[in-house]
Amino acid sequence: MPEIRQYRPADRTALYDICVRTADAGGDARGQYSTDELMGDLFAGPYAYLEPHLAFVLDDGGEAVGYVVGTAETAAFARRYREEWIPLLGDRYPVPPASGRTPEQDMVALHHNPERMLVPGLEVYPAHLHIDLLPPYQGHGWGRRLIERFLATVDAPGVHVGMVTANVKARGFYDRLGFTVLPVPDPGPLTYLGIRV
Repeated sequence: MPEIRQYRPADRTALYDICVRTADAGGDARGQYSTDELMGDLFAGPYAYLEPHLAFVLDDGGEAVGYVVGTAETAAFARRYREEWIPLLGDRYPVPPASGRTPEQDMVALHHNPERMLVPGLEVYPAHLHIDLLPPYQGHGWGRRLIERFLATVDAPGVHVGMVTANVKARGFYDRLGFTVLPVPDPGPLTYLGIRV
C-alpha cells in the first residue's frame, strides 16, 4: 500500500523522472528537450532543495511515484532561487537570447527569470505548489492526500497553482479540491487557481 512521507535526497532521481513524465500538460515530455533533467531542474528540484520541509512523496514499496513540492512564500522563494539555485546549477543552462528562441530556450528562460513567479493579484495566496503523480497512481485519491498533507504543513493564508490551461484533467482535479480561479492580468498559457488555508 503506498504511503505519503517526507522527501529524502535519495528520492531526487525518482522526483525528476516523475516530473518529466508528466510535464507535457500531464503527458510524457521525455525526449522533448536536450536533457530530460530540464523539467526537474525547473519545477521539482529547486523546491526539494530549498524547501525540503514542504516536499512530500507518494512512496510505493520504497520508490517515489508521485510528489507535491512548494513554498510558503513565493517572493522569498524567487529570491532564493536566484541567489542559491541558479548558482548551484552553474553553466548547465546558458542564458538564452532575448528573441528568436527555440522551445527549449523558452524553458531555460524561465530558469533565468524566477521573478516570473511573482504574479500580480496573488498576494493573498503567497504559497504555491507543484504536484505530479505517475499515471497508474492518478484517480485513486493520492493527489488529494498529497495536497492535504501540503496544506496541513504550509504556514500561509492561501496557496495558488499555475496550471497549463490545456491540462483539463488537472483542472477538474483542482476544482474537486475546492480551488477557485484567481483572475490575474495577462495569465498567458496558464490558469491560476487558489485555495485558502
